[in-house]
Amino acid sequence: MNKFKGLGVAMITPFHADGSPQRIDFESLERLTNHLIDGGVSYLVVMGTTGENPTISGEEQQQILQKVKEVNAGRRPIVFGIGGNSTEAVVSRLTTENLDGVDGILSVSPYYNKPSQEGIYQHFKAINDATPLPVIMYNVPGRTGSLISAETTLRIAQLPNIVATKEASGSFDVCMDVLKDAPENFGVISGDDNYTLSYIAAGMQGVISVIGNLYPREFSQMVNYALDGDFKNARHLHYKLLPMMKAIFMDGNPGGVKYALEKLGICGNHFRLPVVPVNEATRKAIDAAML
Repeated sequence: MNKFKGLGVAMITPFHADGSPQRIDFESLERLTNHLIDGGVSYLVVMGTTGENPTISGEEQQQILQKVKEVNAGRRPIVFGIGGNSTEAVVSRLTTENLDGVDGILSVSPYYNKPSQEGIYQHFKAINDATPLPVIMYNVPGRTGSLISAETTLRIAQLPNIVATKEASGSFDVCMDVLKDAPENFGVISGDDNYTLSYIAAGMQGVISVIGNLYPREFSQMVNYALDGDFKNARHLHYKLLPMMKAIFMDGNPGGVKYALEKLGICGNHFRLPVVPVNEATRKAIDAAML
């Protein structure tokens, strides 16, 4: 689990403007990857929701993964997002795609069809049985429409290849119930930047972050201070970054963080529908929060 301790970053996907024959901006992807590694992040998460994976073809996802692997050159562990609401399709991807050099899988709870807790368990059991790679399950009811209960998470935690949960339920009660009774070898990772300090204090091992795209050095320092029990310095950085943590989510993700990354010269402010650039109020809030 040490591979997934500290700051993991859910990487955005840089695009060229509409009409470009090469739609993925691989030059900016290389710049972003080095920006994160040089900033001290613990691991890279490729093709999470922040990477706009629902609108990126399977072939493009593999191209993105291979580029990040090439630039990373073994410097950091890589987690690759493979999830969906069809268990059969997820298992097929896990057993047929090129996952050489991938250190772990991030797999979201099934969305839209809103399975029961038993259905969620059986989904992750099938994933557990399909791959030898360590899997981080992802609990994000704001996107999936269904909460993975603490009881179901603890049941899934008994499966040998499901090694952690990324918790973005927004419920301290759910998170604490998981932390209280989780097996020693099962990790709990924050999925909410602004709650990370509190979650680490409660026992989480780090975060898979959005703001880490923007400020990897400062946010990794905050996370590491908190993990070391130095909450005075961790609080200082938390409150320094809090305005930006709020601003980048005001009009959807990854719209906010891409706008801020453009201001840093990392990538362009381009998206695939239905994601669009953020509104003026959000731009002003981000401008005011820039370090």
